[in-house]
Amino acid sequence: MAKYNFPKVVVTGMGAVTPLGNTLQEYWNGLINGVSGAVPITKFDASTFDSKFACEVKNYDPLLHINRKEVQRMDLFTQYAMSASAMAIEDSGIDFEVTDKDRVGVIIGSGIGGMWTYHHQQENLYKRDGNPDRISPFFVPMLISDIAAGQVAIKWGLKGPNYATVSACATSSHSLADALMLIQRGMADVMVVGGSEAVVCPMGVGGFNAMKALSTSNDTPTLASRPFDKDRNGFVIGEGSGILILETLEHAQNRGAKIYAELAGFGLTDDAYHLTGTAPGGEGAVRSMKICLDDAGVSAEEVVYVNAHGTSTPVGDKSEAQAIRTVFGNHTDTLCVSSTKSMTGHLLGAAGAIEAIAAVMSIKNGIIPPSINLNNQDPECDINVVANVALKKEVNVAISNTFGFGGHNASLLFKAVN
Repeated sequence: MAKYNFPKVVVTGMGAVTPLGNTLQEYWNGLINGVSGAVPITKFDASTFDSKFACEVKNYDPLLHINRKEVQRMDLFTQYAMSASAMAIEDSGIDFEVTDKDRVGVIIGSGIGGMWTYHHQQENLYKRDGNPDRISPFFVPMLISDIAAGQVAIKWGLKGPNYATVSACATSSHSLADALMLIQRGMADVMVVGGSEAVVCPMGVGGFNAMKALSTSNDTPTLASRPFDKDRNGFVIGEGSGILILETLEHAQNRGAKIYAELAGFGLTDDAYHLTGTAPGGEGAVRSMKICLDDAGVSAEEVVYVNAHGTSTPVGDKSEAQAIRTVFGNHTDTLCVSSTKSMTGHLLGAAGAIEAIAAVMSIKNGIIPPSINLNNQDPECDINVVANVALKKEVNVAISNTFGFGGHNASLLFKAVN
């Protein structure tokens, strides 16, 4: 049994702008068909970079959801968030004309924020002899990480709790955890929540190259992201946005909403160990998953699927696999695990949101997306990975893991609603 008598909180709408497609259905179709979103970089000249490919968003048209004047005053990460929010709100069927908008909040996180805006404004400054008059008055409002949440609130007049989370790759999982707590505490009835990132830019790719974190398999970009494979050699950077609509079960039922799944619990911890590395044996991840199970009142044996953080880095994948075996014990051999980053790349601050969507869709559709490019599983990653082909299987309980620089660990647990 769950420890507290909180109201149930459910997912009633989802929207996605991803390297696999710019709608929820396109994204899901890409996942279950094992499609890689990795392509040679088109957003800038990457010919001199160690990594010349990324999981870019393709064929994105912001004007489908934002007017031209607004687009000019938004960084790309905010545009992605606005589009994903519009689709999630439409998918939820919620009518804000008859909803108390004082009790609708927004939490949209970003690991880094408006990097393209910083890039362009710095170019303006230096190309014009350092004249600060060339800096746009919209520079700061376009750059800051909280502005996506602010813009969504302004667009739909949502006056409840509103802010951004920033915790590297765990950012949007923290957004979902915070939103759950706010609803449980009675601070809101509905939350628009998720993350957005647009860092396929010179400083984004260059910065991670400098850390030697990215794969440099430039000749075979679609094969480069290979979580848990013995030949993995770094992650593939991605971009996009995922947004979910959360509300109390009672609120959803009263308005006749469709319900995807319940967000039943979460676990949040820190390694307190290293700036970018993981604690030995995935100790922090072990605690986040155990706390998550306890918070949801679910036993380890009830979990069917873990959407792993699985970045395709040598140390990170091994650490997470060890953590999963520690938490799930003998159940690890039948527990299904996959990393959808093998297809989407790593969306940094948006990763938790799009991967939460993948977990929810696995519950709704009874299909577990695969880890593609898994041809030679690392024996040190001794877990039951769904390799290369999606698995049809009833999923009643799924966990989504995200871990970030700074030692941040976040685990979310979703359940089917009967």
